[in-house]
Amino acid sequence: MKKSNKNRGVFSVFKSYLPILEWAPKYNKKTLVNDLLVALIVTMMLIPQSLAYALLAGLPPEVGLYASMAPLLLYAIFGTSRALAVGPVAVASLMTAAAAGQLASQGSPEYYGAAIALAMVSGLLLMVMGFVKLGFLANFLSHPVIAGFITASGLQIAAGQLGPVLGINAHGESFLDIVISIWHSISTVNWATAAIGIGSLIFLFWVRSGLKPLLLKLKLSPKTADMMVRIGPVVAIISTIIIVWLMGLADQGVKIVGKVPEGLPKIELPPLDFELWLKILVPALLISIVGYVESISVALTLAAKKRQRVDPDQELIAIGAANIGSAISGGFPVTGGFSRSVVNFDAGAETPAAGVFTAVGIGLTTLFLTPLLFFLPNATLAATIIVAVLSLVNFKALKQTWSYAKTDFAAMLVTIVITLIMGIEPGLIAGVTLSVFLHLYKTSRPHVAVVGQIPGTSSFRNVKRHKVVTDPKILSLRVDESLYFPNARYLEDLVNEKVAANPEVRHVILECPAVNNIDFSALESLEAINNRLKDGGISLHLSEVKGPIMDRLEHTHFLKELTGGVHLRHYDAVASINPKLADQTLRAEKTSKSGPM
Repeated sequence: MKKSNKNRGVFSVFKSYLPILEWAPKYNKKTLVNDLLVALIVTMMLIPQSLAYALLAGLPPEVGLYASMAPLLLYAIFGTSRALAVGPVAVASLMTAAAAGQLASQGSPEYYGAAIALAMVSGLLLMVMGFVKLGFLANFLSHPVIAGFITASGLQIAAGQLGPVLGINAHGESFLDIVISIWHSISTVNWATAAIGIGSLIFLFWVRSGLKPLLLKLKLSPKTADMMVRIGPVVAIISTIIIVWLMGLADQGVKIVGKVPEGLPKIELPPLDFELWLKILVPALLISIVGYVESISVALTLAAKKRQRVDPDQELIAIGAANIGSAISGGFPVTGGFSRSVVNFDAGAETPAAGVFTAVGIGLTTLFLTPLLFFLPNATLAATIIVAVLSLVNFKALKQTWSYAKTDFAAMLVTIVITLIMGIEPGLIAGVTLSVFLHLYKTSRPHVAVVGQIPGTSSFRNVKRHKVVTDPKILSLRVDESLYFPNARYLEDLVNEKVAANPEVRHVILECPAVNNIDFSALESLEAINNRLKDGGISLHLSEVKGPIMDRLEHTHFLKELTGGVHLRHYDAVASINPKLADQTLRAEKTSKSGPM
């Protein structure tokens, strides 16, 4: 019996790290049919995206296809989300280009090696973070910082793709550099390229905004209309390939994808160069965290709609494995994409097996269909990217954060401005740094309210917001923040200030309902407060201290030296000092509850 329990325990551990063991045994024919249909739709959507994002990363188009196979297979084994679709995404592609571009020139073997190494290092970092349960580190990227970073990145990506759309040279490490480059090159527009690029843009924007209403008027179901909208880029690609081929536009300066190698990628280790890995460590960490935040946000959102469970720490392992898979198959950093995951979800993906079938579909494309991509114009892929990333731009969030929290607005605005002016990494680092600084500043000056008793009740509220009863001999302070080293001295100074301003005070009560932690620095401050009040003939009391904090305080000398007491309720603390006031309150409360006879 003990052996059986042990075996079940081992299997449970395996299931926690290999979620495929959870859903694979329950797989059936109905689920298979649904997943195959989903895979067909997502494959049609993912092929143009993969090609486009590879070009955005400064890599040959086939690399995008390579990065869309092994990651999907590995995520199906390790991932906990039923709908998340892993592959190249716009922001990670841009960050890859920025990082690899600092080490080598685009098109060189060294550049390609750096991109592969980025995927490998990112994957290893994510897996280590997952095994040691460090998913909480992603919380240091606040939503305003991420929103600002993605908005700025979307603008930079869109600006950078105007070059291929117009057939001009547009380059630079920041939005500002790209705009200046476009301005200097605008006179060299290739009009055949511009016609294809602008035409593709107009068509793709119309597909997003105008096609679905038209299809609904034609009595198609909303689900079918949505699916047809999703494959709009495939229609644009097929159409422009035919146009370029029939009209011989490649001879008129229209840049095309050209020969895309046939066959599956070779499985081999990336460059094992310690010096290279050290150089890309910081960019790889940033790509890892940004990618993980995007992935887990999408996964949790979609899982909530079907009341499914997603394990954030296991997702670190899954996304890490996907990146390692991308690296050993010649790809670049990947993560969960919002648009393709939503398509996966809307189409009815039952299990991660849909991703496996999608990988098979892309594999078949690399084996048999790549010759058909020879005349694919780069302008069409650039238009596909522009339409995709502009949906990420969210200036409304600036207005919302301004009206709600000025500090969040500052973090978001700084992230946007620095990313646009200085580039991807400086913008993200500046946003995170400012967020942490503002958090430390806010928590270093915690809200502390002077409270009094609401007549007829045992409740205590802020004297500035409510009509309350107070005793001049009692100073009641409600501390609305955990106490730790940045704010410990602030509390000392505040208590001294309040006591100095009220000569009649003989008792100070610290109400602690929101205090979830007291570190050693804060403990020393409480001891200092207690000693100073004692020297002035004033007692210090605590009320509503949480159990875990009391457990820690009981192992110190503080409670033995405390001049007052520790009370379960703030009402009890006041009653122990002024019983008469407590009796009056109790009678008033009972009278109000019993009502008129």
